[in-house]
Amino acid sequence: MFKFAARFQKLPCKTVSNKPLAMPNVVIKAKIFTCTQSRALSEKIATAYGVDVGNVITSHYSDGEFQPSFEESVRGSRVFIIGSTQPSSDNLMEMLLMLDAAKRASARHITAVIPYYGWARQDRKDKPRVPIAAKLIAKMLETAGATRIITMDLHADQIQGFFEKPVDHLYASTVFLPYVQSLELDNLTIASPDMGGSKRAYAYAKALNSDVVICYKQRAKANVVTHMELIGDVTGKNVVLVDDMVDTAGTLTKAADLMMERGAKSVRAICTHPLLSGDAYTRVENSKLEELIVTDSIPLRQESPKVKVVSCANLFADVMKRVHSNESISSKFVM
Repeated sequence: MFKFAARFQKLPCKTVSNKPLAMPNVVIKAKIFTCTQSRALSEKIATAYGVDVGNVITSHYSDGEFQPSFEESVRGSRVFIIGSTQPSSDNLMEMLLMLDAAKRASARHITAVIPYYGWARQDRKDKPRVPIAAKLIAKMLETAGATRIITMDLHADQIQGFFEKPVDHLYASTVFLPYVQSLELDNLTIASPDMGGSKRAYAYAKALNSDVVICYKQRAKANVVTHMELIGDVTGKNVVLVDDMVDTAGTLTKAADLMMERGAKSVRAICTHPLLSGDAYTRVENSKLEELIVTDSIPLRQESPKVKVVSCANLFADVMKRVHSNESISSKFVM
């Protein structure tokens, strides 16, 4: 036993270094792909970013089923998939399928860039036996493969809490404020078309050093306003209404007409997401609104002399670059 111990002590020993092992430098490429409905915006974002939109081919079956296919390698890359998820549900489904395809193709990071987060008005149970669609869609996006979400002007800020992945919630005020300032309006007043948008209105008013008025409305049902009152004085004022979206334009045009009746000098509206469904275009053109300023988060269904589009492409391109290079984007969260 003692002989064995002596032999064991004479065995040569290698010293172990405490230095960390050198890791090879891995360059992660950024690639941008687009869903069908957001191609025009995606091409603007890609141009501002400095890359080309990636090649995706979508095959269609006769029954309406479709299958997107990445026609280039995304292995080890940071993939940005751009697409708004407004109805029809095909828009959401296309985003989910592309996220799943990127995940199964071994992309390292998969960011869903959703300029307009559809179904966001269903963010709570406002009556018994209804879904919380905004929460459901958040889980679907994560399950499909999204490792990060970039979106703009959510209908309700708390939707960020529906995700377990990082959410970068941008504000369109970054692109709207310079436009409003360029108008050089005297006696400027910011207005909210409903109580829910008062926080947004106060943020714009603070940035523009202006007054605030608020409309109080009552609804019979979704998209139907039965009564509206104005809280504040707009006499002789140039009013700018601010909201996150414009759908049927019923509330917006009713508010504009009410303000002109109360003595406003002019009324404009800023709405981030131009859903403009049903008779919205007719309502806007027949209303007292001087102009409706929107972003290109959703492509317009038709042109209108009163609707002006301010692009959000540079905002998204800048944020995507910062995300890819691990830089701070906190300045883009300030309304």
